[in-house]
Amino acid sequence: MASSGGFVPVPGLWGVMRPGRIFTRALELTGAERPRVLLVLTASGDNASYLATMYAALAEAHCQVSHLSLFTQPNQDPGTAIGQSDLIWVGGGSVANLLAVWKVHGIDHHMRQAWADGTILGGVSAGSICWHAGGTTDSFGADLQPVTNALALVPYGNGVHYDSEAQRRPKLHELVESLVLPAAYATDDHVGILYEGDEATEVVTDSPVDPQTGPAAYFVERVGGAVIERRLPAGSL
Repeated sequence: MASSGGFVPVPGLWGVMRPGRIFTRALELTGAERPRVLLVLTASGDNASYLATMYAALAEAHCQVSHLSLFTQPNQDPGTAIGQSDLIWVGGGSVANLLAVWKVHGIDHHMRQAWADGTILGGVSAGSICWHAGGTTDSFGADLQPVTNALALVPYGNGVHYDSEAQRRPKLHELVESLVLPAAYATDDHVGILYEGDEATEVVTDSPVDPQTGPAAYFVERVGGAVIERRLPAGSL
């Protein structure tokens, strides 16, 4: 589940989150009564506040939650933690740093194995781009740059925060047009794309939206030297 969301704020409670439909859909896909969820927040440097917010958000979600930290050293054996999980959720932050740290610790290998084993993989922002061939990132500074060394479990580029950050759409178009990235899927905030194998099969939103005018996903491809963008509303594809 590649997304620009997954959790939503609780009205009236500053800093308190709850799972949105994107995350609960990922839980459903595990088929487990109490899924084993592994939080991987490498992209934020395993930020303690972020981790606490996630644990609190999942306190009543009928799942078993643990986390894999890599800073300053792994808090548990990565292969075992990843291999025993039903759902792995990767948080946002720097996708460039995430990919570098994962490679050093062999997390890329373990994630590929989890994918092959049928583990549900998901995440937000950096935790969305990492499953694709690459995407647009602010890992290197305020001006967006391409990242092209992601895991490529699905053979597409990825754009996140498509409706809330002004550089995201034009930069993705530029990178697809110049063939720096392959054809790409993108998501507005609080929108996710469900892949089955390498096929996008469903657009999921954290809360109900108007399928005609609300937030959506998009498919961006190069056709005859020009970039074509197709809007994908919430629902089955």
